[in-house]
Amino acid sequence: MARHILFVLSNASDGRDEEFNDWYTNVHLTDVLKVDGFVAAQRFRLADAQLRPDQATPHRYLAVYEIEAEDVQQPLEALTSGVASGAIPLSETLERRSLTTYLFKPVSERVETPK
Repeated sequence: MARHILFVLSNASDGRDEEFNDWYTNVHLTDVLKVDGFVAAQRFRLADAQLRPDQATPHRYLAVYEIEAEDVQQPLEALTSGVASGAIPLSETLERRSLTTYLFKPVSERVETPK
């Protein structure tokens, strides 16, 4: 079964980070993981320390979703359909104009530090 990683870069609406984080972590991740093919999810906030501190980013938050499916289009279409129908509601605390998504597929095996 093919594994893909979906990166979702986002921001909270102005002044609504606390509400945004509560909704995203406690509601939205669960809603997305109900979609067949989505098997794991984790959220991150932009760290203060950066490899290149001079490089600006327009996003403060990252969600990483793992997808396992023979045809990755099926879970992506199911997610899109769920959002469009309201079955997977989006909060008004999500700043939609800056929402950015990228789907990646592996080109190598996972490499870990030797024990």
